[in-house]
Amino acid sequence: MLVLCIQGSPRKDGNTSILISSFAEKAKSLDAEVEIIEVSKKIAPCIECNTCEEKGFCPIDDEMQDIYTLFFKSDLVILGTPMFFYAPPAQLKAIIDRSQALWARRYVFRLSDPGRLWRKGFMIALGATKGKNLFEGANLTAKYFFDAIGAEYLGYLGYRKIEKKGDIEKHPRAIEEVRSKAEELISPFIQRKKVLFVCKENACRSQMAYAFARTYFGNKLDVKSAGSMPADKVNPNMIEVMAEKGIDMFYARTQSIEDAVSNWRPDMVISMGCEEECPSIPSAKREEWDLEDPSNKPIQFMREIRDEIERRVKEYFRDL
Repeated sequence: MLVLCIQGSPRKDGNTSILISSFAEKAKSLDAEVEIIEVSKKIAPCIECNTCEEKGFCPIDDEMQDIYTLFFKSDLVILGTPMFFYAPPAQLKAIIDRSQALWARRYVFRLSDPGRLWRKGFMIALGATKGKNLFEGANLTAKYFFDAIGAEYLGYLGYRKIEKKGDIEKHPRAIEEVRSKAEELISPFIQRKKVLFVCKENACRSQMAYAFARTYFGNKLDVKSAGSMPADKVNPNMIEVMAEKGIDMFYARTQSIEDAVSNWRPDMVISMGCEEECPSIPSAKREEWDLEDPSNKPIQFMREIRDEIERRVKEYFRDL
C-alpha cells in the first residue's frame, strides 16, 4: 500500500513536520510504502483558467503534475497542516486548489480513478491559539479536498497552543496519538493480498488488469502493474477505452518490474505477455493469462482485450 503524507507547513522541521514524520515512521514499521510531499515544492497557485473543466487537465507544468500521479497511486492520504488565520497556509492551499483538476475529472467528465472507492483521507492539524473553532475552517477544506482527490475523509487530530518550534514534543499525548492513529488507519490495508500484473510494456494489458482489480476488489487486493520493458507512457487508446467504462487512467504511469518490487513483495504475479523477459519473483504464486498485445491494433481490438481482462479479473478474484 502507498501512504501519501502531505507536510503542509512552510517551516522546516517544525511541529507539523514532527507529527507527519511520526506518522510516516509508524507506517513504514507496518510495512507500508510512504511518500512525503513537502510544500516547499514549487507549485503555482490555481489561475482559474477553467482548462480542467473544459479539457480535463491542469495546463500548469510544474511539480503538481507528479502529485496528481501520487494521488492516483495512493491508498491513504494524510494532510498535515498548521493554522494560519484558522486555515491552511498558502503553500498547502496551492496543492488543495490545484486539485480542482481531479474534481473536474470526477464531476464534469464523470470518471472515477481505480482507487476512489477504497482510498482514505485523514488530517493532522495544529495551531497556536486555544480557540474553540480553531480547526473548523480547515476541517471543511479537508472535507472537500479529499472528495476532490477521491478519498473518504475520516476526520482529524487537532492540537491547540502549539506555536514555537518543538512545542509539539512537549505535548503529553500528541506523538503517541499520531502513531496510534497510523496503526489504526493502516492495519486494514496491510491485510490485503498483494497482486502484481505484468506485461511487456506496462502500457495496456497490465494497466487495465490493475484498474479492474483495484476498482472491484481494492478492499481485498493491494495491486500494482509493471512491465519487463516498460514504455515511456501508457497507451492513449487504453486510456480512452477504460474511460468508456468510467475508469480514469489519465494519471497512470508505466514502471519496470524491478521498481515495482523494490520495496514491495507480491503474493501473486499474473503475467499477460512479458514472455521470456519476465523475471521470476521468489515465493510469489505465478499465473499466466495468454492475452494478445493490443498496442498496435485498432481501438476495437483494445476494447475486446479490455472486456476479456475485466471478465477474467472478476472471475478469478470473485471468491477471494
